[in-house]
Formats: sequence, C-alpha cells, structure tokens
Amino acid sequence: MGAKMIKKYTYGIPFRTDAAVKSIAPEKGGCPYEQSRDPLIFRFCMGEDDLVYGLGQQVRGMNKRGWKYVSNCTDDPDHLEDKHSLYGAHNFFVLKGTRNVGIFVDFPGKVTFDVGFHRLDELRILPDGADLDIYVIEGSSVPAIIKEFRGLIGPSYIPPLWAFGYGQSRWGYKTADEIRTVAKRYRENGIPIDSIYLDIDYMERYKDFTVDKGSFEDFPGFVKEMREQNIHLVPIIDAGVKIEPGYDVYEEGVAGDYFCKDEQGRDFVTAVWPGRTHLPDVLNEKAREWFGGKYRFLLDQGIDGFWNDMNEPAIFYTDIHLKEVFEELEHYRRKENMDINDWFAFQGLIMGIPNSEKDYQRFYHNVRGKKVRHDQVHNLYGYYMTRAAGEAFERYQPEKRILIFSRSSYIGMHRYGGIWTGDNKSWWSHLLLNIQMMPSLNMCGILYTGADLGGFGADTTEDLVKRWLAFGVFTPLMRNHSALGTREQELYQFHETEGMKKLVEARYRLLPYLYSEYVKAALDDELYFRPLAFDYPEDEMALRIEDQLLVGESLMIAPVYTQNAKGRNVYLPEDMKMITLGKGENTEGAVFGKGWHFIDVSLDSIVFFLRPDRILPLSWGGRNVEEVDFENLQLVSYSKTTAVYRYYHDDGYGKDYGNPENYREFRL
Repeated sequence: MGAKMIKKYTYGIPFRTDAAVKSIAPEKGGCPYEQSRDPLIFRFCMGEDDLVYGLGQQVRGMNKRGWKYVSNCTDDPDHLEDKHSLYGAHNFFVLKGTRNVGIFVDFPGKVTFDVGFHRLDELRILPDGADLDIYVIEGSSVPAIIKEFRGLIGPSYIPPLWAFGYGQSRWGYKTADEIRTVAKRYRENGIPIDSIYLDIDYMERYKDFTVDKGSFEDFPGFVKEMREQNIHLVPIIDAGVKIEPGYDVYEEGVAGDYFCKDEQGRDFVTAVWPGRTHLPDVLNEKAREWFGGKYRFLLDQGIDGFWNDMNEPAIFYTDIHLKEVFEELEHYRRKENMDINDWFAFQGLIMGIPNSEKDYQRFYHNVRGKKVRHDQVHNLYGYYMTRAAGEAFERYQPEKRILIFSRSSYIGMHRYGGIWTGDNKSWWSHLLLNIQMMPSLNMCGILYTGADLGGFGADTTEDLVKRWLAFGVFTPLMRNHSALGTREQELYQFHETEGMKKLVEARYRLLPYLYSEYVKAALDDELYFRPLAFDYPEDEMALRIEDQLLVGESLMIAPVYTQNAKGRNVYLPEDMKMITLGKGENTEGAVFGKGWHFIDVSLDSIVFFLRPDRILPLSWGGRNVEEVDFENLQLVSYSKTTAVYRYYHDDGYGKDYGNPENYREFRL
C-alpha cells in the first residue's frame, strides 16, 4: 500500500513544518472534502454512529464528537471541559464509520476542528489561512490508517532505559541538600526511584543554562554523587532568555542576531520567570543550532536528561501591552463607582495580560531569509525548541540516548522527544483525562508521555495519588510532580507508605514488558496505548468504552478513577485472565468470561487483564532500573492453544535498535 493510501493536497504556498518525512507529490485538483476556498473550509458528513479519534493533547473523551477543538498551543493550567486548546497542536484525526479516513492538516497556525459542535452530523476544519498541505489517508481499518500516518511522519523518539523508572519532582527544590533529603527518604522507605527533577529554582535567578552556585556549590560533583545512587538529575529549560548585560547567553544571542524581532527589527521584549526576556528564534536554523548548543553546558556536567517548559511560548506580559493596560486602567481608577459592565471590563484587562493574542502578532521569525509573523507559525515553537536540543544531542553525544520531553509540541516533534501533559490539577477528572488522552497522543507519534502523577496544582489526597500511581505504572513517563504552595506529595509524605511502595515496585516488575512494547511500537509505527475499539472493531460495546485501554499486545487495563471507589465495572471483549500486583499481591487470578464484571480493586493494588494466548514477562523488581534483571523473567500466560511473545531488550543507552540479538521469542 504505502503512499498509495495517502493523498496530499496543496493549497497556496505552505510553510515547511518538517512534520512529514516522506515526500508525496500533490494531487491535481482540490481535496474532495473542500467546502469553500474563501475562507478555506473542509467538510465531512458524519453518520449517527461514526466515531472520531485523535487530535492528540485535547480535552474530553476518546471519541471527539460533540465539541470544538482549536489547535493553538496555549499556556493554560485549567484543563476544563469548556476549553478548546491545550499545550499541543496535533492536527490529525481518523473518522471511523461507513468510510474510514484519516486527515492530517499540516498548517502551523490556528486550526479549528468543529467535530459535531455546530451540527451533530458534520465535521468541519477551518484553518486561519489558506496556505497548507492536507493529507487524506484511506484504509480498511483505523489501525491501518494510523500506521500509514506514522510512516509519513517518521519514527518515534526512544528515551534511555532509566527514563522508564519512577521520577520525583516538585517546584520548590531549591538546594542540593533538599534533593539529597528526597533521595534519602525514598531509600529509607524502600521506594524505588531513578530520577529527581530540578524545576526553575536550580538556576541563578531563573536564567537558562546557569546553576545557582550558592545552592549547588559543586554541581558536577553533586550530579556524580546522585548517579552513584543510580539517581539521574533532570533540569528544566525555559524558552525565555533573561535580558541582562554580562549574562553570556543573552550577550551571545544579541551578538549573533539569534532572537525573535519586533516590527522595527529590534530584539522582541517579553517576560516570563526572570522578568524581561528575549525569545530564541528557534525557527531560524542558525539560531536553533546556537540555542541547542547551550545544552552542552549541562551535558558536560554529567546531565543526561532535560524537560523543556514555557515553550508555547508562554508570555507573562510585554512592555507594549502592559503600557496599553495601564493607560486603560487610568479610566477605571478615576471612576467613583464601577457597575457590572465596568467591573467585568476591568477584570478582563488584568486577566488578558498573559498570553495575549495581540502579543503573538507583535514579533517575527527569520525563516530562510523571510520575515514571518509569529502567530502564523505559533504552533511550531515548542516543537522547534525541542528539535534544537535533539539536534544538539546528535552533534555532541550521537551514540547516547538523552532524555528530553516538552510541554508544547506539534506533530513532528515526536522524533526528537516526548511530552508531559502539562500543569494539570489534583482532580479525579484529570486522572480520567490522562487515561483518555493517551491513545490520541500515540496516534500522533508521541509515545513517551505521561501526566504529573497526583496532580500538579491544588492539594492532592492519599487515595488520589494511589489511584493515579496505579495508572501511571503503565505510562512510559512515570513522574510525580507538584506545584509550589500545594501539599507535598512525595510518596513518603503520606501516612500509609507501604502501599505506595508496592505500587511503584509493580512498575519495576512490569518494566521488561513495558519497555519491550514501547520500543516495538516505536520501531514498527504501532500504538503503545489503544482504545478497545481498535482491536475489537466488531464489538459494539467495545466501541463505547472510553475508560479502559489496551497496553501493548498482551494487556488490558481498567483503572479506577473515582473517589472512594472499592472497585469498578469492567467490560471484557473476550475471555481474559485477571492479574494483580501490589500490596498482598496474587499475581495470577481467575479467568473471566466475555462481558461485564464488577472487579474489587484495593487502593494498594493494580488489577489488569491478560489477553488469551498472550504472555506477560515480569522481572523480580529492583530499587532502580540498574537493579532490574531483564533476562531471568517470570512468564505469566493465559493460553488456550499456544502463547508466543516476541520480547525486545537492548542495553538501554545506545541506538543499536536493529540488532537481531535484541529479540527473543517466548513460547508457552
């Protein structure tokens, strides 16, 4: 099949995003789904039972029908049902119905996907421009279409093996001693851990590629000290570069002309954590090479993992907009009485300061010698910032895998790194959102992903942390992260620590399977997480299930995501064996027949299901990834005839993925 399944339609002169790696000649004539050209709109009719999957990082359920989604990378921590945009722009979906068709809109500006919002039976695509490529992929099944799309956009990023271990993070770790305490408390409580994350406080006054020498006197020595405990430190890198004479990154950027410009050609001034900043013009090839090269400052000190943040890019304020707001506020300051209209207008002025749409129209990129206004390519910024890092790693340490993930992304970034799902809240609804978002992200090539376990904002609870851990055990990125000022949620902070320990230990027992399935999915353009509907397309009930997932080829999970629940109803599309890991674990349970079952799930255990004629390889655990034995495994099976499993394992650090010695076959 290959490219014959994919048809490309080109409108105007599209901006080259580099999202696709496969070259496809455009078709003559317009896309068959074109509704109008002025403005450009594409329209699809939907039958009553048609399903829509995809759009990556978005709100609501797996089936996207019934809402309006806007691809417009947005710094917004309130991931509520009434939102239209989150941090990523992932313009790919599959319409499943009487006709299966996949659509990818390669356009770096704002795109609206009206999926039955205006009319229940209609899906419309409305780009904010008329220069784009639209790819139409037709196939016999949804998985076949997705596989074809994944081949179009290139292979997914594979992180180092240690990055599949448990990680602890918190905004507020200010000193080396605080981090030593975190490591010590995890060890004292016997809870496995592989990484500790450094948020903005490790820097010198929030300046990129600096380390606060007062808090981290000997940073290379500290990195080495942690590595001797098999703990990797993972620092954050933000998009904005502080404006400060004498600061080398700032001065190099100015001298090299590496920053985004305003209308007059001056370095554009915005503000984030350090105050007034410039934005590296990562869409400019030379500036991208320069900014990526700055990661070497930390690589040379022993760091082998990073997370990129604030790269939508987030804007706290600009001098221009702030001046406009202050001038308008004078009008309200002189008022003796504000009625409701005045009050709302006053609030709107203040709340409209950060991430203003006008501010995104005030600066420009230099792309191959052409001046491009930022809002026209807005969705590429996070992708190209992470691309800058990925390309630098290839230059400096080409044989080594470096951990890198980002907050903002566009399709194509999946080749350079993963994402975390951003600043969620300690809400049960966000646990469900985490579950439902995973297949959509995988469809767009983003396999290395996960949410802030326990929730980032707001105060979490012990039961929410445990239920979220029980799902996070299966996500490739398993990181507990929380915000300054919220309840401390390191696992040892809670009254009942033993259950937390057992849940994390389950992750290390599952690692042989999870890593094997992840790498195979990356190498074979497959999905790591799938809705039941993808594997059981003829099962009407499976088509409706939105809170259960298939993980790799062997497992089905049904996480508990409601407060005070003692278990949950689970739908089995075929006979399956129940597996339990955790406190008081009983690895192999009963076989349950096809249909609905209520399953008891204690707070301290993980219950999941093994599909028939499949094998689950388990390790015997370890305090970190280095201690896990990936060779001498416990094989759990549910065989009606013969179970066969193709097991993948490599050294975890190099890139020799194609070596046949990385594969073994288990047969029971």
